[in-house]
Amino acid sequence: MKTEANLLSEEMELQSSSKPAQSEKGVKMWRFYAFSFIGILCFFVPVTIGGTNTIIVDHVHLWIRQLLGPAMPYVALLLIIAGAGLPVVRQDFKKSLTDFVIVLFKVLGAVIGIMYVFKIGPALLFNQDYGPFLFDKLMLPLSILIPVGAVALSLLVGYGLLEYIGVLMQPVMRPLFKTPGKSAVDAVASFVGSYSLGLLITNRVYKDGMYNKKEAVIIATGFSTVSATFMVIVANTLGLMEHWNLFFWSTLVITFAVTAISAHLPPIRGESEEYYEGQEGEKEVEVTGSRFKAACDEAKRQSYDSLPLLKNIWLNVKDGLEMTMAILPSILSIGFAGLLLANFTPIIDWLSYIFYPFIYIFPIGDKALLAKASAISIIEMFLPSLIAVKATMAVKFVTAITSISAIIFFSALVPCILATDIKIPVWKLVFIWFIRVALTLLIAIPFALLIF
Repeated sequence: MKTEANLLSEEMELQSSSKPAQSEKGVKMWRFYAFSFIGILCFFVPVTIGGTNTIIVDHVHLWIRQLLGPAMPYVALLLIIAGAGLPVVRQDFKKSLTDFVIVLFKVLGAVIGIMYVFKIGPALLFNQDYGPFLFDKLMLPLSILIPVGAVALSLLVGYGLLEYIGVLMQPVMRPLFKTPGKSAVDAVASFVGSYSLGLLITNRVYKDGMYNKKEAVIIATGFSTVSATFMVIVANTLGLMEHWNLFFWSTLVITFAVTAISAHLPPIRGESEEYYEGQEGEKEVEVTGSRFKAACDEAKRQSYDSLPLLKNIWLNVKDGLEMTMAILPSILSIGFAGLLLANFTPIIDWLSYIFYPFIYIFPIGDKALLAKASAISIIEMFLPSLIAVKATMAVKFVTAITSISAIIFFSALVPCILATDIKIPVWKLVFIWFIRVALTLLIAIPFALLIF
């Protein structure tokens, strides 16, 4: 039988042995505060440098492009060629018909890239609305932006911030969008950064077992919209800058309202709830007491268990480079094919008829033009703005919101999604696009008629 002195001695030894662990956990918590703060600064705080107001990730991307100068097109071309060559070497084209078509488009993208950079090929390729638009406006930024964003991403998602926000946002995100609270980070990253960075976060978190398949599909097709900086380009093109705040906040609210509705509709409603590669999955914390205390506890747990900084950065940069190589050749070829379809065939005009029922019930002008602008959004989100330049202000407003709220377009986002491990079939992406555009029109048109 143990004496009181022996029990006291054992208790003191136990406390002594636990001090290093507690001390280590306390030391590691600085990573949550420091790295998360730097990640937030990089992704979500616009700063003005050299007359340009944008987020730090974008500033670094612009600085690298300026540093590379004339070599920049060749860097992008190397990534395009690597992205087309690797699937051929791995024989991905043998996996399925979809994979065969994707590899074919990647090879075609490499051919188009080589022709454009070395100035060989038909004059049409060098028309301002074709090669220069696709290569200079899309290829060059994405080839640097995604890897740079991956470095900042390692700070943002690896040290407890996702878990902290996840617990706080759980009461909002789960009932509205059927997604975990941490998906709020994806939404903000897409709007402030870009869809490519948002998808990079989604794919990383999905592979880590924090989202199931259904949640990843909702986030990838509902939050991965274009950045606020690209929205400025749309607003400038359509003469909406004098209504910028109205346009920005209307787009934000309508886009997420459409996401909330479509998450409860097929085909998303019937999506699998399995986790990546059969993982058990990380369940959301059930909060019984203080939500802020529960959020802090989750952040502490993740910060303590997180990878060393350099290893975390390497894993995210590797993912970023893989995604960059996977999407660049596809964007170039699919975007070029889409522009040809829009300008030289009546296919987009035929496709526009599916939106007539949602437009003709309202007393808005330029109905046929608005239907065509809505239909062409599936090819490239900027094309609707080019079509609606001379339309009425109400039609311009609806077109601008629809092009962003539609989210899914073949020139960039579809290849980005197909390059992830989420594996959403193309037919399902098209179906979701139709639902999103139809819902956006039903919400945005009456709102625009009230304003204009």
